[in-house]
Amino acid sequence: MSALRVFLMFLMLGGAVACAARTDSTAAFPGPAADAPLAAGHGEQTAVFSGGCFWGMQAVFQHVKGVSSATSGYSGGSAATAEYEVVSTGETGHAESVKVAYDPAVITYGQLLKVFFSVAHDPTELNRQGPDTGSQYRSVIFYSGDEQERIAEAYIQQLNQAKVYDGPIVTQVVPLKAFYPAEAYHQNYATLHPDDPYIVFNDAPKVAHLRQQLPDLYVSK
Repeated sequence: MSALRVFLMFLMLGGAVACAARTDSTAAFPGPAADAPLAAGHGEQTAVFSGGCFWGMQAVFQHVKGVSSATSGYSGGSAATAEYEVVSTGETGHAESVKVAYDPAVITYGQLLKVFFSVAHDPTELNRQGPDTGSQYRSVIFYSGDEQERIAEAYIQQLNQAKVYDGPIVTQVVPLKAFYPAEAYHQNYATLHPDDPYIVFNDAPKVAHLRQQLPDLYVSK
């Protein structure tokens, strides 16, 4: 989506920034009741999340403690269709995704999920996120292994039962088959283009919410 189109859409919508549809936005966001313990000596681990445009997802996770890197890319489809222009048709099975590399001695998988659900996107929006529509913007947790699957499924159930959101969570939990890094011009886009209207109105507020709502997980980079 072009910056001009996003800017015009922003004006038409009265400058509303998409955020999670919290039932009570003043209440502290609950952490996962089921989580893996901090694990020293286990080496770097990875997690793959999808929730709208990967620019914003990458920007958020780059500011999370214990995260060494966040890479924009594609998951859910084949290698042959892992190209931006093709993925943008919404017909490839891919979702714009972010691969997060993290130190399990510093942050747990459950804490990453807390960031994902509380500030990175709205998990109640089906096949869209903010101004972006299509299956490539769907909410997905691509898990690696039984432990990630167990923690993700339990957390979704916990959040739904607590009625944290006004509507049900539509996030898919599916096994990770492959992750394909996106083109170079998509990497670190929010950092390199902070004045882009799309970043200003859609993604910068997510990073601000991380700093404000989860200060213990926020790091300045």
